Amino acid sequence: MSEELDLPVVFHFEDIEFELIPEEKYTTWVHKMAEVNKVSIEAINYIFCSDEYLLDINRNYLQHDYYTDIISFPYHEKPNPLQGDIFISIDRVKENAADLKIDFNTELLRVISHGLLHFCGFKDKTSEDQQIMREKEEEMMNLF
Repeated sequence: MSEELDLPVVFHFEDIEFELIPEEKYTTWVHKMAEVNKVSIEAINYIFCSDEYLLDINRNYLQHDYYTDIISFPYHEKPNPLQGDIFISIDRVKENAADLKIDFNTELLRVISHGLLHFCGFKDKTSEDQQIMREKEEEMMNLF
């Protein structure tokens, strides 16, 4: 039996050359974010991939034909305990960071926190929700 099956937060790397270093720091941070939001984590998979990989998921599962930086699939609707898969395009994170003139790692933290916040029940469809989401992302990033 794989040791990673016993871990509630697992990082996967699909079709890209990418590493989280040190991975343990990110795992600890994800748990801190859950704690601050008063939820527990049962199983979260962060899957880091390319634009094309995530575009394929966007087309096949959401019927959207465009690139995106993140797609999250919760295993259930209730926000506690957290369970689900969070797909992140490293290509998009790099491009977003360049467009925003910020460090890649800063943008990566924003996107990682964004996925977890969606699982906690935060939305980003309206401008008001987007403002709340941005504030929560900043709060979560500061925990890192």
